Amino acid sequence: MKLWFLRDRLEDYRSVESLASVITRHLAISCIRSRRAGVVDIDELYDVKGDESTEMKIIREESLKEIFDAISALPDLQQSILRMKHVEGFEVEEIAAITGSNPGAVRVNLSRARKRIKQQFMPN
Repeated sequence: MKLWFLRDRLEDYRSVESLASVITRHLAISCIRSRRAGVVDIDELYDVKGDESTEMKIIREESLKEIFDAISALPDLQQSILRMKHVEGFEVEEIAAITGSNPGAVRVNLSRARKRIKQQFMPN
């Protein structure tokens, strides 16, 4: 998926295979970090505890659907950056390397994505 987002800039790299290896290595490192840091996997959010009431299950599922719908409505780059940061646990510098942009641009897109989602859930 990460290579797909870089498809327009692949000719800028000497070796696409090397780029794929670096991306894979970063994903593996992130996976290890997320296990240590306690980052919650998206699939775990859908797991429902047995002691939870049916009403709470429905509320949680509806809330998650609203969040995912809000994320899906973001522009592709903001969506990708937000997911890499908050779901996959990448650092800003890693996201910049993967997307081929600079850390400042990543921070701006991340801020804009967060702001748009916040506006959907807490309108003025």
